[in-house]
Amino acid sequence: MSDVFEVEVLRDLTYSVINGKPLLLDLYRPRGTGGPLPVIIWLHGGGWRFGDRKLGPDLSRYFAQHGFAMASIEYRSSDEAKFPAALEDVKTAIHWLRAQSPQYGLAPNRIGLWGSSSGGHLAALAALTSPSEVQAVVDGYGPTDFLQIDAHRLTTGTYEDDPESMQLPPDLRSSSPDSFESRFLGAPIATCPELVQRANPVTYAHSGAPPFLILHGLSDTAIPPNQSELLYNALATYSNNEVTLCIVSGLGHGFLNRNHLDDGPPRKIEMRGTSLRATRPGIFTMIEDLFRRHLYA
Repeated sequence: MSDVFEVEVLRDLTYSVINGKPLLLDLYRPRGTGGPLPVIIWLHGGGWRFGDRKLGPDLSRYFAQHGFAMASIEYRSSDEAKFPAALEDVKTAIHWLRAQSPQYGLAPNRIGLWGSSSGGHLAALAALTSPSEVQAVVDGYGPTDFLQIDAHRLTTGTYEDDPESMQLPPDLRSSSPDSFESRFLGAPIATCPELVQRANPVTYAHSGAPPFLILHGLSDTAIPPNQSELLYNALATYSNNEVTLCIVSGLGHGFLNRNHLDDGPPRKIEMRGTSLRATRPGIFTMIEDLFRRHLYA
């Protein structure tokens, strides 16, 4: 898209209050687009335990200046409340943005979800457990089946120098009582298989799911690429689902936090699925093209 818009940022908007504590979001709005804006909700990573709405790429650049409203939300951490609290927060934010759409010039029926790591998990889970709530989803290297993570975990890979990856313990297994997954659920994952199933996005794959773009680094030592393959396979089982999986060589965990990710030569990407029609090279370009096709349609 050739137009580049000036962006205004509305910070610290309260979308919910839980036990007296406000949950906040920042809203990035392009000026002068001439109509209700499609909305992309950014869900930060951090193992459901750390990070906040400031953790992520530059949302003015990706993709407010290209005509999308971007909403970066905070959700309750696993230290504050256990599953399904964070999922409930994501759904509350969707409903709030839809309800407030006249005030902020938003299109209430053109909403996308985009998340990385634990945020990717929440994006997939929210989209698959709430039919018709959102119109497109980008899941960046999110866990999708907790009990299969350790079996496919890579022993060597690429370390990403970003604020999220630097806080991930290098040898912590998901089966540990102190793992991010166990803390998210409030119990060691091996002891609560029914709860794990409720928290796994693959559980809810169904016909007629919203369009998905799933991204994963081939050298991710935190969440193995197999996790994205599992979700892709579950969604692709249904012929009417639009789903694309991109496994990117040379990348580890946390790459969506890097504003200069697409600088340099194009990366080698193994693609599965036929839904993606990128107009220019680049990972952020693929993400924008998916949202443009489904939120501006």
